Amino acid sequence: MDPSIAFFDTQFRHQAQQGVCQLNPFEQQALPYLRGDVLDLGCGMGNLAFAAAAQGCTVTALDGSPAAIEHLRGRAASQALAVTPALADLRHYRIERTYDAVVAIGLLMFFDCTTALRVLAGLQAAVRPGGHAVVNVLVQGTTYLDMFDPQGYCLWPADALPTHFAGWQIEQHEHREFAAPGGTRKCFATLIARKPGAPLVAL
Repeated sequence: MDPSIAFFDTQFRHQAQQGVCQLNPFEQQALPYLRGDVLDLGCGMGNLAFAAAAQGCTVTALDGSPAAIEHLRGRAASQALAVTPALADLRHYRIERTYDAVVAIGLLMFFDCTTALRVLAGLQAAVRPGGHAVVNVLVQGTTYLDMFDPQGYCLWPADALPTHFAGWQIEQHEHREFAAPGGTRKCFATLIARKPGAPLVAL
């Protein structure tokens, strides 16, 4: 198993045992922008997916962690909410259709930079006109690296995301820093952007 996936697989199993279902700050930030058909890439424990479904969205929730998807499947079976979880290698996953919103919170930094940019382009292409992309990454200045595969990760330049969304309407772009173990830091950039064009209207 990929070292980063193994790191989070252990963490997710512990969280499932503890019943951790609280949205993190980035998920709270994203939730108001989610509507209609949503793709959650790197969904983790699925807290955002289920919160979005509770407000009327239909959510496809993908992750590389078997522990996370096992938890989501059990939760989906016990709740009458439109969440479809699936295990996926997101380095190579090909998005086959479009969505009203595509979310990648805490995902792209776990790929080498070339792969991260390819996945970013794929998720952008999957957003329908008038829909939203929500992207959150760790940026340069981060010194907590325990969760990374040393052979493949990408700390983004702090102001890189807006340049990749030229022509989109930037709804939010901000940086946050958090203390991490051993006196290290996690530095995040979050961008929420609306794709040009009017939302498609179903006939």
